[in-house]
Amino acid sequence: MKIATTQVWVHDQDVALEFYTKKLGMEVRSDVTVPEMGNFRWLTVGPVGQPDMSIVLMAVPGQPMMDDATRSSVLDVMGKGFAGAVFLTTDDVQAAYEELKARGVEFVDPPTPMLYGIDSGFRDPSGNTFRLTQLDPSFGA
Repeated sequence: MKIATTQVWVHDQDVALEFYTKKLGMEVRSDVTVPEMGNFRWLTVGPVGQPDMSIVLMAVPGQPMMDDATRSSVLDVMGKGFAGAVFLTTDDVQAAYEELKARGVEFVDPPTPMLYGIDSGFRDPSGNTFRLTQLDPSFGA
């Protein structure tokens, strides 16, 4: 088995699409609207050069899929950065950090040496947490 697709909740799919493509440099994998499902939009992006993995940018649904209390809870958890995390790796975290900052990504944690490598963090416009890490090859060996 392999992980093919994962999902993050987003407040606005168009805002998320711009962030993930323009700021993070990902590519659109699919963008399909299904009128028969109330104009449900299946929107996926993924890292360039990693075609077998996609991230669904899923709008937080309302009724009938999610009751108002559940939707409110999901939005609250997202706003606190605890709706999940995406872990990205790179061979040069400092260069990636500088490039992403230049594109307007706001980091909450600059590159910092850790036991496992050099780690940094940012959030997307919906509050989802991202860790960008340069792993130490000797960690876990």
